[in-house]
Amino acid sequence: MNKPSPCGHSRLRLLSVLRGRAQAAAAITGSESCPDLSGIVRFYQTNDGVIVSAEISGLPQDGLPCHERIFGFHIHKGTDCGGNMDDPFADAMSHYDPNGCGHPYHAGDLPPLFGNNGLALCVFLTNRFSVNEVIGRTIIIHDHPDDFTTQPSGSSGAKIACGVIRKMTGPCQ
Repeated sequence: MNKPSPCGHSRLRLLSVLRGRAQAAAAITGSESCPDLSGIVRFYQTNDGVIVSAEISGLPQDGLPCHERIFGFHIHKGTDCGGNMDDPFADAMSHYDPNGCGHPYHAGDLPPLFGNNGLALCVFLTNRFSVNEVIGRTIIIHDHPDDFTTQPSGSSGAKIACGVIRKMTGPCQ
């Protein structure tokens, strides 16, 4: 019953889910080196997986033509965005990987964020986790793109922003 039409429209209408209320969200805050970096990552549970929607602003820019930045984007297994002098978000720990998979098959390995004059918008569908499985975990933005090869974390560089994924309980989205 979920066959696409000749025009490519699915009867599922997954994007219509985005008009509803997210089941969880993370408010993103930048590190001391990226104080203007902020955003929101929302999680919507569907029968086909989780739709993740990220709206980010204040991403670092190089200002060079043909050089828009690309950023690593992951769910980490830690439950706190605290850190230390060497790593502002050390308490986020490593990638969320409940099944012991190698990189890039960790449940927390997400598509990269493509910078656009300091902004990024990313919406995707994943079946690697349910919303309930990631509530309380952290979501991290790294200063380099994930290479989807290097073990254990894709050589994505320093953590520049973090947020804790929280269950949505109020009327706001």
